[in-house]
Amino acid sequence: MLEGVRLVFEQDQFLHWLRKLNLSERAENLIQQIRSSNPARLVQSGRGNVSGRYPSRKMGVTIQFESHKNELARIQELEHASDVVEFYDQPPSIKLEYQSAAGKKLGVLHTADFFVIRETSAALPDRPA
Repeated sequence: MLEGVRLVFEQDQFLHWLRKLNLSERAENLIQQIRSSNPARLVQSGRGNVSGRYPSRKMGVTIQFESHKNELARIQELEHASDVVEFYDQPPSIKLEYQSAAGKKLGVLHTADFFVIRETSAALPDRPA
């Protein structure tokens, strides 16, 4: 478990939640990995964005963001949403595989901004428009 991280679900609550959602073993293992991992990368300020850290009361840690307009707003939404149980910044990268227009199979590693556990689901949410 991460040092200093307060998981909102106690272990027995988490196991009950997993059973309730009837997830595959692979999905359960992935969620366990996300919950016990440090962020996959540290966010950075760049041209046109400002990074920072939000002190999450819900999670008991600071959550990284690299956009005041989108990511910070999303963090505040997740922090105050009653159906959000836990949320994690920069979860482990996933490989996205697709076929190019020329028919070549391609793959790229992608790190989502957040992984969100709600009372009835878990997902990598889409970026806000």
